[in-house]
Amino acid sequence: MSKPFVSVVAPSYNEEAILEINIEAIITYMETLSYKYDWEVLIVNDGSKDNTAAIANALAAKHSCVRAVHHPTNLNLGNAIKTGFANSRGDIIVIMDIDLSYSEKYIEEMVDRLVAESADIVMASPYMKGGKVTAVPFMRRVMSKWVNRFMSFAAQDKYHTFTGMVRAYRKEFVQTLNLKTKDYEINPEIVYKAMILRAKIIEIPAHLDWTEQNKYAGKRTSSLRVVRSFFSGLMSGFIFRPYIFFIIIGSFLMLLSLYELVWLLYDVLNDLAHTASPLLAGEERSFSHSLAVEFKRNPQSFLVGGITFVIAIQFLSLGFLSLQSKRYFEELFHLGTSLRKEHKEIADKL
Repeated sequence: MSKPFVSVVAPSYNEEAILEINIEAIITYMETLSYKYDWEVLIVNDGSKDNTAAIANALAAKHSCVRAVHHPTNLNLGNAIKTGFANSRGDIIVIMDIDLSYSEKYIEEMVDRLVAESADIVMASPYMKGGKVTAVPFMRRVMSKWVNRFMSFAAQDKYHTFTGMVRAYRKEFVQTLNLKTKDYEINPEIVYKAMILRAKIIEIPAHLDWTEQNKYAGKRTSSLRVVRSFFSGLMSGFIFRPYIFFIIIGSFLMLLSLYELVWLLYDVLNDLAHTASPLLAGEERSFSHSLAVEFKRNPQSFLVGGITFVIAIQFLSLGFLSLQSKRYFEELFHLGTSLRKEHKEIADKL
């Protein structure tokens, strides 16, 4: 059988301090796997403002296994990854973080699992059992961990790392995905759309190690913005099950309103059954009369209960509408992906 062709894609932005060292490390490692794979290294320079482009071109001139693709301006990580997908020659695409915070040794493990189990995606995960995190700043580690837990809850699936970019993809599969996001949100978007298509996704435990990266503090400029990534991660969680958040909030508000309204009903019925003051001649006690008495006594309870009830209905309605929209989207995405795949197969034959 022919050897798998692996494209190792390294998105890079202002990485002059580490690009040459780490690409050479990847090349050295991949050379030890030449008996197993045909391979290439693809550097995607995302409009860097330093010497990244020149270094990438020099590496491509020096090594026949290296190619460089350049964005004229910074188009963000999502577009860099999509450029990597579009320009890779291999039938297996591995996305690596250029800082090698995940060791290059995970390339072999991810590719082997992808091939052995006929998977579509293999993800490196530091947050699953067996995974590990070292030297990552405390706030960044906490924010990343909880964003991924939030996404795991939203997706209602067993995956632990949705935001990580270090993955192996089957090219035939990933090129059928119609990806829209432009930045870090592309990683959870890929998982979400893969789940819609019932793709086979595998996670492997990995060690996220910033020991070497921290040595270059102040020497490299990164486009990464931790707080922005945190909030974009939270927003990305809504793509998995947007309706559940509306339904949870609506159900909570409904319980609060019903608690208030039930007690009001109890007080009204109690007033109806036990008249506190004598009635005027010919007057009869009615439910509406008791309701009016209770309203004069506790108008705030009527307002709070009524307003909360109306807001709860609104949230629940939004939940059911978003559920319906999600189902429509998934059906259309299935259809669009099938048509896109069929069109690609026809184009390849021609």
